[in-house]
Amino acid sequence: MIKICQDAFDPWHEVDSYQRSAVAMAGKYGATGVFVGTMRDFNEGDDVDSMILEHYPGMTEKYLEKIVADAMRRWQVLDTLVLHRVGAIESNQPIVLVAVWSARRGDAFDACRAIMEALKTKAPFWKKEYLADGRARWVESNSDGYI
Repeated sequence: MIKICQDAFDPWHEVDSYQRSAVAMAGKYGATGVFVGTMRDFNEGDDVDSMILEHYPGMTEKYLEKIVADAMRRWQVLDTLVLHRVGAIESNQPIVLVAVWSARRGDAFDACRAIMEALKTKAPFWKKEYLADGRARWVESNSDGYI
């Protein structure tokens, strides 16, 4: 499942709720790989108060679907859950959740990381930070380079 949302979410509730509702998966997975990205209050040496995340509706979901499909082809994945915030986000709020269910931990870990890294480098999201000193800036690089 892929979901873009404007409202804050509790990633652990989302994983638990999705897992409970996926009755066809019961007994088939031995591993759940989870990544939660949270807004930090610093970037590039500056204090950050908040940010706005923008996306291209329709296009963003299609990119995310392709990223997940690619991971499901590369690893033995039973199911995935990707939630991503857009709109106004405050420090310490979750921005993104990637959960991957697999029979084995290696596939869950690898697929989860690959989905997250591809999301950060390929999906059409734009981040504008509002700094503590009153400046605002668009973030140009959004990844540490791993894929």
